[in-house]
Amino acid sequence: MSEEELSPRDLAVLDFASKAWAGTGARDRAIRERLGMSPTAYLQLLNALLDDPRALAHAPVTVNRLRSARESRRRLR
Repeated sequence: MSEEELSPRDLAVLDFASKAWAGTGARDRAIRERLGMSPTAYLQLLNALLDDPRALAHAPVTVNRLRSARESRRRLR
């Protein structure tokens, strides 16, 4: 894998983040089952990916949507 490529785990996280979930309980169960990580680890990795230009190039709609949501949450604080 070259430096320019995202890891398979990164790609799986981005793919997972592109889907809508009915509630956090269902999402958290799916994170554990499909990605094999805790919801906290998932969110930490996803947050880091939002700042990675490779993630933006791979999934611009998902990354931009999540960046916008993150910025909205920050403004509310």
